[in-house]
Amino acid sequence: MAKVEYIPSYKKKYLNDVRPHLVKKFNLKSMMQAPKIQKITLNIGLGDAKNNSKALQAALDELMLITGQKPVITKARKDVSNFKVRKGFPVGCKVTLRKNYMYEFLERLCAVALPRTRDFRGLSHKSFDGQGNYSFGIKEQVVFPEIDYDKVDTIRGMDVIITTSSDSDEISYEMLRALGVPIRDKTVKTEEEEVETKQQAPAEEPVEEAPAEEPVEEAPAEEPVEEAPAEEPVEEANLNEENNG
Repeated sequence: MAKVEYIPSYKKKYLNDVRPHLVKKFNLKSMMQAPKIQKITLNIGLGDAKNNSKALQAALDELMLITGQKPVITKARKDVSNFKVRKGFPVGCKVTLRKNYMYEFLERLCAVALPRTRDFRGLSHKSFDGQGNYSFGIKEQVVFPEIDYDKVDTIRGMDVIITTSSDSDEISYEMLRALGVPIRDKTVKTEEEEVETKQQAPAEEPVEEAPAEEPVEEAPAEEPVEEAPAEEPVEEANLNEENNG
């Protein structure tokens, strides 16, 4: 009896739907030119890991529950006096997922974890790095159903980095959206982005209002001129007498 190979549902979706869609939309010559996800990296940073070993161990256990893979402790590469960190001190932990583990985690992330995030309205479309890779942050690890809320000592966030084989943000954006990653549409702006655009826009200069016209004083009405009284007619008889005299 032939052995049936297990293929995650997101990998089937990529091979059957997403890859032909990318080839058709971007006029690629071959299926091999279509980009794909190479790996997914999860990183938790701990500032007090050098002093609090229990916090580091708790982060390791939680990351192992979330991914199903043992994490690696990350250490400081150089001395940083401002943070009192010496080279080699533990500063966090990380996990790199590939192949089937990667697709399984991505399915659980998109279908279960992200919708449970408080006030979730989609991931930002501005988080691409210019080379086709996408990264975003998760504020609370309790959004994953594998974490028992009663056993959590403190709330921790983590970074998720999706590395792709593409060197174009546009193709990676289309691939991740077609695959089911809840990235917001570029044409739709959230309330926060609208506020940012309003703050960045130059303030309009206030238009000075024209001074109100002073009321024109009306000229005083002219007094009616009294007409001179008409002269009484002199009788002709009197004129003749005067002439004779």
